[in-house]
Amino acid sequence: MKLEGRVALVTGASQGIGHACALALARHGATVAVAARTQPKLDELVTQITATGAKSAAFVMDVSDEEQIKSAIKSAIAQFGKIDILVNNAGITRDQLLMRMKRADWDAVLNTNLTSAFLCMQQVIASMLKQRWGRIINITSVFGQIGQAGQANYAASKAGLIGLTMAMAREVASRNITCNAVAPGFIETNMTAVLSEEFRQGAVKQIPLGRVGAPGDVASAVCFLASEEASYITGHVLNVNGGLFMG
Repeated sequence: MKLEGRVALVTGASQGIGHACALALARHGATVAVAARTQPKLDELVTQITATGAKSAAFVMDVSDEEQIKSAIKSAIAQFGKIDILVNNAGITRDQLLMRMKRADWDAVLNTNLTSAFLCMQQVIASMLKQRWGRIINITSVFGQIGQAGQANYAASKAGLIGLTMAMAREVASRNITCNAVAPGFIETNMTAVLSEEFRQGAVKQIPLGRVGAPGDVASAVCFLASEEASYITGHVLNVNGGLFMG
């Protein structure tokens, strides 16, 4: 999975799955533009990446803000000349039963998890079309496939991301650009660390492999989809869930 000469942009790169994706893409030779809201964490990540000999730069971006998306991606393209690989990873949760869910929490999750991916894709697609090569990889979720009580907003946003992935795959396939999604299951991140031990034990019992996943498991799938080895795969949802959902 050699990615030398490629430039990747990873959103939500300051922690968890995004952090792991940025490091993994760099290990495979890519130059990595890392984007998130927190400058100190991004600077630390850039230091980690450059210590391995790869190139990297940080771009502060709140993906719920369209102007920040436009500005950050414009700056990344100006610095590196292009974007070959886009990893839409940034995401949030605002859990609540639907009957009690506030409209603001619905909007925040849809804007961050789904609308931001649409906006990021719009900003990088010209670069990919120009060179007739590109990889768009959207991080969705098993709960966008099977639903989850108390997460109507999150599940809807992640299901929408799957539909967006398939639509985009059809739009740009003729230009040698692929668009795929990775659907993690129960992954050990800050987002899942707040769950109760009882819930965690119950979740593990539903996973055929009998364990939770690591961010690196998702990052490996992302690197594969970003590579030439995956050149004949598009519009696909790659499940990384330990068998929690098979379909």
